[in-house]
Amino acid sequence: MAYTEEELKKELETKEYEYGFYTDIESDTLPVGLNEEIIIAISKKKDEPDWMTQWRLDAFKAWQEMEEPEWANVTYKKPDFQAISYYSAPNKKPKYDSLDEVDPELLDTFKKLGISIDEQKKLAGVAVDIVMDSVSVATTFKKTLAEKGIIFCSISEAIKEHPNW
Repeated sequence: MAYTEEELKKELETKEYEYGFYTDIESDTLPVGLNEEIIIAISKKKDEPDWMTQWRLDAFKAWQEMEEPEWANVTYKKPDFQAISYYSAPNKKPKYDSLDEVDPELLDTFKKLGISIDEQKKLAGVAVDIVMDSVSVATTFKKTLAEKGIIFCSISEAIKEHPNW
């Protein structure tokens, strides 16, 4: 069906999001809002070095001074950045050695999103870093890639394990 721009706009404004779902995984979630205390708490939860915490604080300060551009012919409700939680992580084991250890509920979430981990594992040469909320929960092909001199890991792991790269 061909839509006019106005018909498409009306449908998108009124249509219920049909792909939404809820995953029941216990999580450690910080309160909504963003300020220096929250940024420091995020860095602590991620066990980041002081230089990364400072980098985050400097970036936050720069972001606070920015003004959102006014885009031509685009209207939308401006996001309320103080109504968002910026950190959430499953309460389960934060890092897994293989996908076999990952919570089945978590893997089911990726299936609901149309991302079959089993299928991805079968693809030759494909490496995947699985992220749930704010944390990497599993990374595939790390050993195989390491044997070839390739470091493949989450940014949090890279900050800790490879700070000079």
